[in-house]
Amino acid sequence: MTYFNSLDGSAEWQKNFERRLRTLYSAGLSALAVERRLQEIREEINDWTVAEIRDTGVRVGYVAVGVAERNGTLAGRIGDLWVEADHAGRGHEQAARAWAETWCEERGARRLDVQVTDPESELFADYAVRGQTRTRLIAGPPGSLGGVSARPMTEAEYPGWLASEKAAYVGDIVRAGALSPEDAARKSDRDFDELIPEGLATPDNSFLVLEAAGERVGTGWLKHDYLPGVSYGYSLHVHEEHRGKGYGRAAMVTGEQAALDAGDSALMFTVWGGNEVAMSLYTSAGYRVLEEHRSIELPRTAGSAP
Repeated sequence: MTYFNSLDGSAEWQKNFERRLRTLYSAGLSALAVERRLQEIREEINDWTVAEIRDTGVRVGYVAVGVAERNGTLAGRIGDLWVEADHAGRGHEQAARAWAETWCEERGARRLDVQVTDPESELFADYAVRGQTRTRLIAGPPGSLGGVSARPMTEAEYPGWLASEKAAYVGDIVRAGALSPEDAARKSDRDFDELIPEGLATPDNSFLVLEAAGERVGTGWLKHDYLPGVSYGYSLHVHEEHRGKGYGRAAMVTGEQAALDAGDSALMFTVWGGNEVAMSLYTSAGYRVLEEHRSIELPRTAGSAP
């Protein structure tokens, strides 16, 4: 029988949790980048409640949960759900998921988020995919640009680009089901103000215009040293009328080259849920899923629990 014992001290769990994350992240990030990411996570877990998953007096795993306001909504989070390999597949994972959902719902959460480290796992298959973080180490010079060139964006081009990017960001959030259009618009304004407060002059950012055969075919925006040795691609966008011509892969190559030029050795993206075309492109280009973000609405409807 599975039962749960909330811990007063979580040092042992945290050591175990960080060991597992370090192994996971090391497959796609440098050692320095892994440590930076772990430090960010340490700042998030202070308010989590951690419980042992137990079976007939034996600890078989951990589950960690928390509830906080996010973008105007009280949201729960399953920060960790882990069962030891020797005890996996015996129903403990499903029991821990049900316990976490109930715990968060009882504290007023109206949404429950989870960060999935194994997208192939069936445990959260009925949770909607809200987004993926993907990364790729750039081992050598990027491939061919296929006739595409990249140049810095001009001051005259920036306002139109900014308006378009904000609208696209809102559309991505709404399509993924993460927020309402109104909340997504407010989040867009806040995020852009925070990320590029000085516009084109914001340090450690590249703003690119992609051209082919004398025409503008897309744009790019990257943040360098997002993590040590990692550039983050906020946007590599091919204009709709130019899609289907192979420019998407060329745009990614320009991003990889910009990362190398800035001294980074890896490129990272977020792909919003519902954008299967982009997910397929990143998969074909060798970008592995580092994290996948999923969620459900609370309360659960009758019969929807595992």
